[in-house]
Amino acid sequence: MPRFPQQLHPDYVADRPADQLLAPATQMGAVELLVRDLDKVLKFYNEGALLDVLEHHGTVATLGKHGVPSVKLVQVNDLPSFNPRGAGLFHTALVYATKAELASALYSVARKYPHSFTGAGDHIFSEAFYFDDPEGNGVELYVDRPRDQWEVEPDGKLYSQATLALDPNEFLRANLREDGADQATSTLGHVHLQVGDIDTARDFYAGTLGFEVTGEVGPALFVSAGGYHHHMALNVFRSQGTGPRAASYGLGRVNIDVPTEDDRLALAARLAERQISMRDDGRTLEFNDPWNSLIRVKVGEK
Repeated sequence: MPRFPQQLHPDYVADRPADQLLAPATQMGAVELLVRDLDKVLKFYNEGALLDVLEHHGTVATLGKHGVPSVKLVQVNDLPSFNPRGAGLFHTALVYATKAELASALYSVARKYPHSFTGAGDHIFSEAFYFDDPEGNGVELYVDRPRDQWEVEPDGKLYSQATLALDPNEFLRANLREDGADQATSTLGHVHLQVGDIDTARDFYAGTLGFEVTGEVGPALFVSAGGYHHHMALNVFRSQGTGPRAASYGLGRVNIDVPTEDDRLALAARLAERQISMRDDGRTLEFNDPWNSLIRVKVGEK
C-alpha cells in the first residue's frame, strides 16, 4: 500500500542541485521509542490510535497498517526520564487516509484515554489533534487537505504556518461514521523533534541531509523531500540552547527511507564531506544529529 504524503506540486524545482537533495520519494520510516512498560504503551497505539501489531517478540513490538510500520517500541530498563526541555522527540505524527478514518482514531483515543488529549489545530494544509502516550511521548493524529487547498508562496515555500482553532467535538460530529468505528488506515506522516537552535538545525537537516525547507516560523523549522508540507519539523519551543542529549526514555531512533542505493551513497558522501561520523554496514547509515539524536537511513522496501 502506498504511503500518503505526496509532492506539493509537480513543477516545484528546488534551488539546489539534485545531488545535494534527498530524492523526492524519500519517506520517514518507523519512529523507535524506548519505553518502560511495553504492554501499556503498545495498548495505546493499538487500541487507541488503531494501529495493528505487526510484530511482537519479547521486549520489542512494531505497529502500523497494511504491513507498513509506523512505530517501534523497545522496552528497556534503568534509563532516566526524558527531559522535556532537552533535545529529542516532540511528537510522532500519524496521517490518516480520510477525515472519517481520522475521526474514528480521534474518537477511539479520546474515549479510551480521556486525559491524554493536549490540543488541536487547523494548519491549512492539515487538520491535527494532539495527545501524549502513557509515557509522555507526543503523538499527532492528522489528515491532509487536498494539495490544491494548500497555500504556497511564489518561491515554492509553504503558507504562513497558520494554526487556527479546531474543535474536536465539531470534527467528530461532522466526520465520525457508525460504520467506520475502529477502522482507520494510517501511515507515519512526519516526525517533529526538539532541538537546541534553528540555525544549526537548518544547516544539518537541510544543508547536510538534503531536505528542502518548506517553512520557518520563529521557533520552528519545517523540512521535506519532494515538496510535502513536512517530513520533519525542528523546534525550540522549550529547548532553546539545549546541548546534546544523554540516553533516556523517549526517542530511540529516527528512521529515514530513501528510494535507491544511489541515494543512500549520495547521502554518505555528503556526510563524509562534512566530516560527520557515521556507521555504514553496507545496507544502512547511522549517525547522530547535532543534539545526539540517532538517525538511520536505509533503502526503503518497494
